[in-house]
Amino acid sequence: MAQFNKVFVFTLAGWSGFFVMAVELLSGRILAPDFGNSIYVWGGVITVFMLALSVGYLIGGHLSLYSPTLRRLGYLLLASAVATLPVVFWGNSLLESVFEQVHDPRYGSLLASSVLFFLPMAIAGMVSPYAVRLLVTQLHASGKSAGSLYFVSTLGSAVGTISTSFYLVLLFEINQIFMGLIVVSALLSVAAVAVSKWSDEK
Repeated sequence: MAQFNKVFVFTLAGWSGFFVMAVELLSGRILAPDFGNSIYVWGGVITVFMLALSVGYLIGGHLSLYSPTLRRLGYLLLASAVATLPVVFWGNSLLESVFEQVHDPRYGSLLASSVLFFLPMAIAGMVSPYAVRLLVTQLHASGKSAGSLYFVSTLGSAVGTISTSFYLVLLFEINQIFMGLIVVSALLSVAAVAVSKWSDEK
C-alpha cells in the first residue's frame, strides 16, 4: 500500500475513535431528560456501546477477508454516520416512546441506547479491524501495524472525549454537534473513495 494511502487509513481510524467517544458522551445528555444522569443510565449506555463495538469488531474482521480496499473502509465510515441520523431527526420521539413503555432508568436507558446507538456503533466498530487488514502487507509486521492502528484509534478517542466534554458542548447544541460529526465522516468517506480511485488509476 502506498504511503499516502496508509496515512489516510490511519486518519479514518483516528476519526472513527473520535466519532465513537463523542457520540457516547452525547448519548448521556440525550437520555438525561427522560431517564436522568445516574450511574444506572451510564451503565446502560456503556454496556450498549461495548456490545455494539464488540459485534462490529467481529464483523469487520470477517469482512476484511474479502478484497479489502480503502474505498470500502470509507463506505463503512459513511454508513456509521448515516446510521446516526435517526438520533438527530427522531431521537426525542423514540426516547418518549421508550419511556412510556419502560420507566425504570436501568432498563429504559438500556433499551433506549440500543434503539438509538447500537447500529451506528456496531458499524463504527468495523472500521478498526478492517483498517488493520489494509495495513498488514507482511505477516512479520502484523503486530506492529495493529499496535500502531489501535494507538491512533485510541488517541482519536481521547481527543474526541476531551473535545466534546470540554468544548463542543459549550459552543453548540447537541444536534449541531451530531450533524458536524456526520458531515466530517461523510467528507472523509468521499475523500477515501477519491484517494482509492486515484491509486487504482496509477
